[in-house]
Amino acid sequence: MHRFCVAALAGPLLSATLAMAEPLPGELPVDPYEASNENAGAAPLESPEVFAAFHGQAGIDRIVDDLVDRVIVDPRIEGIFRASDLVRLRRTLKEQFCYLLGGPCDYTGRDMVEAHKDQGITMREFNALVESLQLAMDTEGVPFAMQNRLIAKLAPMQRDVVTR
Repeated sequence: MHRFCVAALAGPLLSATLAMAEPLPGELPVDPYEASNENAGAAPLESPEVFAAFHGQAGIDRIVDDLVDRVIVDPRIEGIFRASDLVRLRRTLKEQFCYLLGGPCDYTGRDMVEAHKDQGITMREFNALVESLQLAMDTEGVPFAMQNRLIAKLAPMQRDVVTR
């Protein structure tokens, strides 16, 4: 079982005391912040069939890995990710997607404003990222209607991510 899902399974007491997730090997240190599922940017879906349609945690892991592999070579947006901690990015995206899809995970990353404040992301770049996410979900075989459920959760975050 993934380490970051254990907190969700252990119950509210552990989640309430969780300050930040233990970094993965190779993850760079960040300034302290309070970890909270509120930082995920939306409330989770409460439909177990959606999490199942993404093939559970293993499917989410594959989608995120595919997504990150795509964006770091996409000439439209690779510059945004050039200086990123890709280990942390992969971990926190997996947590965020798992949480938003109603899976047994807590999100331990920063809130969307804080995580993107110095990146200067444009709407064009945001749309390129969404396009890559859709391709990754297609590769995983996630039905279109279920893809739209995740996209609907992520779309309002555009106002916190796009800064120019």
